[in-house]
Amino acid sequence: MPRPRDTFDDIREFEFRDPEEVLDPDTMYTVYEIARVLQGLDPERDLDPGTEDILLNWTIPWMLDHEDSFVFAEPESDEEPGYYGLRE
Repeated sequence: MPRPRDTFDDIREFEFRDPEEVLDPDTMYTVYEIARVLQGLDPERDLDPGTEDILLNWTIPWMLDHEDSFVFAEPESDEEPGYYGLRE
């Protein structure tokens, strides 16, 4: 439900960082790990499924918007996620 602007104490600029600002160029990440790093979290931190789903809803479009910055490695098996890293 929409809320009046003056009901919020903290309104910030809406901006995303570029992949090169948040990812280590020598590391490959799963999309789940990228989602955590974008939030300033440890990439190995456990999150509840609901929070992880919300983070993925932001991360996947961000990755698509920056597709030219990424490379990927095929998963080792059907049960493993793919890995993404910065293009050299």
